[in-house]
Amino acid sequence: MLQLQTIRKNKESIITALKKRNIDAEPILSAILDLDEKRRSIQTELDSTLAESNKLSKEIGMLFKSGKAQEANALKAQTAGLKEATKQLGDELNAAAEALQEQLYQLPNIPHESVPAGSTDEDNEEIFNEGEIPSLSEGALPHWELAKKYDIIDFELGVKVTGAGFPIYKGKGARLQRALVSYFLDKNTEAGYTEVQPPHMVNEASGYGTGQLPDKEGQMYHVQADDLYLIPTAEVPITNLHRGDIVAQTDFPIKYTGYTPCFRREAGSYGAHVRGLNRLHQFDKVEIVRVELPSKSYKALNEMVEHVKNILRELKLPYRILRLCGGDLGFTSALTYDFEVFSTAQDRWLEISSVSNFETFQANRLKLRFKDDNGKSQLAHTLNGSALALPRVLAGILENYQTPDGVKIPEVLVPYCGFDIIK
Repeated sequence: MLQLQTIRKNKESIITALKKRNIDAEPILSAILDLDEKRRSIQTELDSTLAESNKLSKEIGMLFKSGKAQEANALKAQTAGLKEATKQLGDELNAAAEALQEQLYQLPNIPHESVPAGSTDEDNEEIFNEGEIPSLSEGALPHWELAKKYDIIDFELGVKVTGAGFPIYKGKGARLQRALVSYFLDKNTEAGYTEVQPPHMVNEASGYGTGQLPDKEGQMYHVQADDLYLIPTAEVPITNLHRGDIVAQTDFPIKYTGYTPCFRREAGSYGAHVRGLNRLHQFDKVEIVRVELPSKSYKALNEMVEHVKNILRELKLPYRILRLCGGDLGFTSALTYDFEVFSTAQDRWLEISSVSNFETFQANRLKLRFKDDNGKSQLAHTLNGSALALPRVLAGILENYQTPDGVKIPEVLVPYCGFDIIK
């Protein structure tokens, strides 16, 4: 959420910046500033009314002490009117504050200056490409056919148990899933991230804190009886660990990693591009989250990008990195790099990680602050990334490592799996 003081001072520059997202921000910014002016006007009137009421109360007390009961009672009639005015102004103030908050929640983050303009994923910029795309033998299969051939993932059984988008991993497929989780967590903890096991459901305040609410409300599973949401990513509970905190500068950088299942309704997702593991309602992911000093957050973002690159190098998967354009940028992000693995059998790129800097956008919602050198509270910066999301990594391994004799296991995963081929 953008800070009001930033909007007041930089309205025109924010309008210009949000054009990269293909948004005409002038109407909403004007509405925000009008509501802010109204709120402040009501607050001023309320403060004046309260001050007058307090002044009269003191005068009444002094008159009673002086034995001037008649004059005191005359003033008491005035205070009754002031109390009614105070209540009415308080209600108006709360209504104005709520309306202002709702408007602020609708405004996305300001893109970083390096974000390219654009409308769709076709306008994203490829900034890095590494790894050789393997030449597969004739008759190479997409991962959903390989999964059926080797009986390692059962999509139909998942439909029976739950519904489409909830696959059942079996035998070596389940073991490979577990191996990937352990490998990713080990790589992340070796890089200084503290492992945590967060809840798989969060309350409404946590959803608002990281920006999933109200923006992604329709994409989240909501347990209405308890007013809890199944998490779309571990980013949500992990970042909320520091909601409302004032962090000591000596505690930076704060680095967490966690494995969780993730739940997304993915409403409206149909077609061949979502077959198999390409898009699921429940999937596993290992996340990295950082809380940083503003002056160091972009250095941290680069470190996170390099970290994910090293993991993909060890897996020996061909991948590329995209800088997302304004039209493809997430609501809360200032700058996002997407990692994509090339699926040789599908002949297309599959997104397997997003690494983002949210600057102060989430921290403002979370009230996550630190004291600067002058003792003044400042908002921290938050970042997160997938390291990594399992379904498409697994799809990439199955498709790119397939041979006529079976699917080989990347060398780095063999100690975790306990086998080197699926056949």
